[in-house]
Amino acid sequence: MILRRIVLSLAVGLAAPLLLGACGSSNGDGSDSAAPVTPAASDSAVSAPATSAAADSGGSGTGSSALTTGVAAEALNGVGTVVADDKGMTLYRYDKDESDPSKWTCSGACTKTWLPVIVGDSVQTSGVEKNLLGTVHRNGMKQLTLAGWPLYRYSGDTGAEQANGQGKDAQWYAVAPSGQKAAQTG
Repeated sequence: MILRRIVLSLAVGLAAPLLLGACGSSNGDGSDSAAPVTPAASDSAVSAPATSAAADSGGSGTGSSALTTGVAAEALNGVGTVVADDKGMTLYRYDKDESDPSKWTCSGACTKTWLPVIVGDSVQTSGVEKNLLGTVHRNGMKQLTLAGWPLYRYSGDTGAEQANGQGKDAQWYAVAPSGQKAAQTG
């Protein structure tokens, strides 16, 4: 009986932050206020579990993305140095997003192809300046920004170290550690 209470208490304790994190409001126009990311020390282990979270605007799309716990600079052939998530997936910026963390334009069907990078309260960095990281609120969740640009994953990247979205529609570019577009090198 005591073991059952302990297990139940642990389950409630683990679920509470996730449920509270899902609470919040958004008017869906991207005008929620930005909140800073508090990065953890570089290269240290993260024990936060990955979860699935819908990150679209207005409920018309179903883009979902695992919770990202870290970002790192990685060199990719033909693209240069880019920022990748904790699973090695290349991160992108969208030219139609303004360099203002309170505005994002990819919503609805767009988020099925370009998955917003959703983060928790802390993000580890390696080769990316911590002071350039921030977040923008999307329906009560936090989307990672770099130098003010909201970050996304491309659904056409099926594995780590791919940049199939580079230059897509002349508006989507892998993001460099500075927040600038990654340079096409070949």
